Amino acid sequence: MLAVLAGRRSLAMAVDAATVRRIAHLARIAVADEEVEHLQGELNAILAFVEQLSEVDVAGVEPMTSVTPMAMKQRADVVTDGGIPDDIVRNAPAAEDHFFVVPKVVE
Repeated sequence: MLAVLAGRRSLAMAVDAATVRRIAHLARIAVADEEVEHLQGELNAILAFVEQLSEVDVAGVEPMTSVTPMAMKQRADVVTDGGIPDDIVRNAPAAEDHFFVVPKVVE
């Protein structure tokens, strides 16, 4: 389905009224019939903006973690018991041999 939005070039994907209703249903949002046309326009405007962003040349641009240059904090990838296994098991409603006891759910 192709659509032209306010003089912009056509979109490969545009939202129609049925799609608005389906999105509202999936999102569990009540949408009155008189709101559908307005939401359709808003969703199409968002899609047009996203399409416009895809035209930006980002070749050679490094990914960023922040707007200010910084190095990500790293820690050693080491498996530990957390240092407090007795405290953790003490919180369990039922424990046996330092393991949590849970109800059987599969025969």
